Amino acid sequence: MEGCLICNRINMIKAGTNKYFVAELETGYVVVGDHQYFEGYTLLLCKEHKHELHELSSDYKQKFLVEMSKVAEAVYRAFKPDKLNYELLGNGDSHMHWHIFPRRLTEPNPTYPVWWTPKETMYSENMRPSDETLVQLKKTLFVELNKIV
Repeated sequence: MEGCLICNRINMIKAGTNKYFVAELETGYVVVGDHQYFEGYTLLLCKEHKHELHELSSDYKQKFLVEMSKVAEAVYRAFKPDKLNYELLGNGDSHMHWHIFPRRLTEPNPTYPVWWTPKETMYSENMRPSDETLVQLKKTLFVELNKIV
């Protein structure tokens, strides 16, 4: 859909220009987040342009949820956090996509929701991974994901 950030990101994956792309699954695309304030932050972008889980067919919905769980497990194995946070929000970008945040007790506010982190901190340019770091993040996640899916 024109103007949809997630559809645009998926189109970049299909064109081979999304440098954050990790893997294609049956129901979605796995990407690492553009900003890595929470090291290992990963997203699962639904292949279908839907706004709510109940809009998916029953079979597709079940596969999407299972795949999200597998991606989360791979994130956990790859980045060894103390806890994972899972979010399917859609208030800003309504195309369904899961946020999977690795959380660590060493963070400044480990018990606060991620969205309580100031945007200027979480999305600052120095939170963008270098090309070398990005390659390593993707490789580490890809290896663990392939052990699960």
